Amino acid sequence: MLVLATSFAYGQNLTEITQFQVERVDEEVVISAQMAFELPPAVEDALLKGIPLFFVIEADVMRERWYWYDKKIIAVERHMRLAYLPLTRRWRLNVTAGAGRDPGVGLALNQSFDTLSQVMTAIKRISRWKIAEASDLDANQKYKVDFRFRLDLNQLPRPFQIGALGQSDWDIVATTTSVLAIVPPK
Repeated sequence: MLVLATSFAYGQNLTEITQFQVERVDEEVVISAQMAFELPPAVEDALLKGIPLFFVIEADVMRERWYWYDKKIIAVERHMRLAYLPLTRRWRLNVTAGAGRDPGVGLALNQSFDTLSQVMTAIKRISRWKIAEASDLDANQKYKVDFRFRLDLNQLPRPFQIGALGQSDWDIVATTTSVLAIVPPK
């Protein structure tokens, strides 16, 4: 059982986290979340021209300390690479635990979709993403979970990085913070 209090912060282009839940399932701590946003026309146009987009989901579990800054206990990431394949007219989504260019990222999930709306539904929903083992967290401590969803502009080709800086169309960011206390199972 988890006690959860959440506060939300929104990006400039109305990216928001509409649902957020941190829970203990068996011996794992998992996150489920739902984001709501629409791709701006400039971003969608870049996709249709064959430029892949990289979305990053980050979660940090921190132990609260009254005498100093919170101590980061666990930091996990999930990277999603979205690409349009013009020859097949299909959308490709690759989900990995690390950056898309890193060869040692471990397991990857690759899916193909017929429409942009189908692939965006998959990107906007995170279901039971394991962020920690329950045994790694002390049941007598309070923890804070910082959750971030963003479009990673650093992985775009250089000309797009320069053109996207300072343009709110490319600013897809949503964050939330939750305070949780893990109650051991009975």
